[in-house]
Amino acid sequence: MELTIPRRFCGPPESGNGGWVSGALAAFVATSAEHPAVTVRLASPPPLDRPMSVAVDDRPDEAAGAPGGPAVVRLLDGDHLVATATASSDLAEDLPPPVLLEQADGAAARYEGLADHPFPTCFACGTDRDPGDALCLRPGPIGDGSGRYAATWVPREASGPFVWAALDCPGAWAVGIAGRAMVLGTMTARVDALPVVGEPHVVLAWPRGSQGRKHWSGTALLTPGGEVLARAEATWVAVDPATVRPEDRP
Repeated sequence: MELTIPRRFCGPPESGNGGWVSGALAAFVATSAEHPAVTVRLASPPPLDRPMSVAVDDRPDEAAGAPGGPAVVRLLDGDHLVATATASSDLAEDLPPPVLLEQADGAAARYEGLADHPFPTCFACGTDRDPGDALCLRPGPIGDGSGRYAATWVPREASGPFVWAALDCPGAWAVGIAGRAMVLGTMTARVDALPVVGEPHVVLAWPRGSQGRKHWSGTALLTPGGEVLARAEATWVAVDPATVRPEDRP
């Protein structure tokens, strides 16, 4: 099995958007009632326009007759590990109150990326992208002191990777990517239904705490009526800008 990340789905100019890549790899993972979500860990920047192999590891202890855990799916660029994915238990039930469509529209005017964006080429939230070719989300603070961020999304296409991408970047802005470099370390998502193409939706994001260089976010994709279509939790790691590869800088 192979996976190629088209340049359209970049985050930084020369590597894939973490959410889209995670969603594409999640498609190879078998979920169950016990493990309805998928956890993806990014080990290195995903390269663009290059076929990578997708390998499924045997279930742990299966050969010994034990039930074992969920299989591990690995994304490999030659011998180099790019990401791993596995089915996981459900997300925490700690959704904050939903945000109205009008509130999400208003939050776009407070999008910090309009003044300073670390990766303006990003498929999900980049300011240099065409709305006909990218999501162009504008997640901004609600402004009520809750720490919640929101964005409006009217999808032109609907797929699992698109939903993962929509759930990805708003979380980064909610935990403070404005003014400091962060990378997506781990993302766990559950997609219960795809959005309706051409209809407005709300992406809600909120901080879930931090410790040292690690920051945790939650995101949810909602209908205008507040129905939850998908949810995600992510771990972000603050990095020294000097360690970012030159080709990944805007």
